Amino acid sequence: MSAPAFPPLPPGFRFGAATAAYQIEGAHEEDGRGPSIWDTFSHTPGRTLGGATGDTACDHYHRYPEDVALLRELGVDGYRFSIAWSRLLPQGTGPVNAKGLDFYDRLIDELLAAGIAPAATLYHWDLPQALEDRGGWRVRETAEAFAAYTAVAADRYGDRVERWITLNEPFCSAFVGYAEGRHAPGAREGRGALAAAHHLLVGHGLAVRELRTAGAREVGITLNLDRLHPASGRPEDLAAVRRAEVLHNEVWTEPLFAGRYPEHEEETWAGLADGDWRCPGDLRLIGAPLDFVGINFYRPVTVEAAPHGEPDPEKRTATDIGVTETNPYGTRLTTMGWPVVPSAFTELLRDIAGRYPRLPPLWITENGSAEADSVTPDGRIHDAERIDYLAGHLAAVADAVTAGVDVRGYYVWSLLDNFEWARGYDQRFGLVRVDYDTLTRTPKDSYHWYRGLITAHRARTEEPAR
Repeated sequence: MSAPAFPPLPPGFRFGAATAAYQIEGAHEEDGRGPSIWDTFSHTPGRTLGGATGDTACDHYHRYPEDVALLRELGVDGYRFSIAWSRLLPQGTGPVNAKGLDFYDRLIDELLAAGIAPAATLYHWDLPQALEDRGGWRVRETAEAFAAYTAVAADRYGDRVERWITLNEPFCSAFVGYAEGRHAPGAREGRGALAAAHHLLVGHGLAVRELRTAGAREVGITLNLDRLHPASGRPEDLAAVRRAEVLHNEVWTEPLFAGRYPEHEEETWAGLADGDWRCPGDLRLIGAPLDFVGINFYRPVTVEAAPHGEPDPEKRTATDIGVTETNPYGTRLTTMGWPVVPSAFTELLRDIAGRYPRLPPLWITENGSAEADSVTPDGRIHDAERIDYLAGHLAAVADAVTAGVDVRGYYVWSLLDNFEWARGYDQRFGLVRVDYDTLTRTPKDSYHWYRGLITAHRARTEEPAR
């Protein structure tokens, strides 16, 4: 397949694919792995679609050589995976599990033998259940435990991992998990969720310190920042966007890149934002310089004012800020119900780069679409909608680069169809289809298209073919 027509990305721009441990590994009780909050959550009736769990998922734990071969054939420069904390430290702290360490040794060595640069995410939502039982991210001790776990991982893999990501999408960990209850651990809290958000950032800062001490090559964090639009020019809608900007973006970006807490947090959270979980020196710790920032993007969000779900501020969850999301775009929706608006991606990248002079280079660490894939009688998967989505969003990245935004690379989400959290297995994001009955992998048309795009980029920039 030919590559799409979009402004050429610069020489040195890198392409990769991404996955996450709980979504693909399986082997949930094998070789000493301890339970995570997602094991507990998915095994609780009513929490996931159809009662789906990640017990087996894609069985990547046993099939990783096959998956690395797919990556090699795809021609990617890098692979972003996550390390399961409870596979290395089954109780979150204490004794290290040698067999867990060995698994990621094998995976990393397999990647390097295939000429693929490993990018390791230390936390992709799967907190060891033992730590949640002691307060989870609501308490500072979990941030300290995260630093100790980081030291274990960095000591073992630091000589081979090119890029380290401390946290993936802390918004989801703090607010979808501790305020909305849609994700593990399934809590619906106010101050608890805000404390979790802060302690995730403290954990990030402590992990950065450990990685620097270990001599890590590149250190960053991945954020799922949102491009927010007001539903109208009414003052109440503009105020709703202001509050949503704090919730979705500034909780992370202001401490990380400006050395301060969000200016409008009090009006966003009313009586919840007393911040008694903050300690002197936290901002300096959180704002330690980074080598890159990962950006995950899927769709824009339009916001309008709405009544609070809970009139008493003391009883509200941290995401009850008097807003509602609408979809005025009139574009195609993915099967997740997300509008396809590539131009919003360019807007987001330009905005974040223009807002923070200290912002390090960007990597797109997730971008992709869930589509209604089906297998034709000849065994092919013709996912033209996914190809259209990826082409449009890569063009949007190229537009941002042309406008002066320093974007170094792009990891497509995802290599494989996988366990899509509370949505179970009904949403397929992969370039490779996984038959969940047989675990057979079948590359889709988008896989072949992406391979062609990478080949065309190398030819344009005169880089050696893989």
